[in-house]
Amino acid sequence: MAERIAERIAERRAGAGDPRALVGETRRTVLPVPSVDGRLWSARSGGVRWVCAFTDEAAPARFALHHGSGERPVEYAALPGARLVDEIVPGPGEPAGLAVTAPALRGAGKTLQEK
Repeated sequence: MAERIAERIAERRAGAGDPRALVGETRRTVLPVPSVDGRLWSARSGGVRWVCAFTDEAAPARFALHHGSGERPVEYAALPGARLVDEIVPGPGEPAGLAVTAPALRGAGKTLQEK
């Protein structure tokens, strides 16, 4: 199913596709999310806290190599997209969103307590 969400993301980046289809596909897909000490990794950009998720299991490792501090191992939690959208993203009590396969976000290294 990760291939389908990757296709939907590519459609939206190209200015095509239905945003509702992307949200639906996100909700149906289990996404790897980098974590440190059981806490999900997030990044702040534009005043928004972004939970970083990926479409394949190798991507969090590449993300960690680029953004990690080297002090703690970065693993990943495989979470249903519906849980991310409904529970994790609204959880921090500040503007937040879900960034799927967005390794260019700056400010990574913060974590959110997983609920």
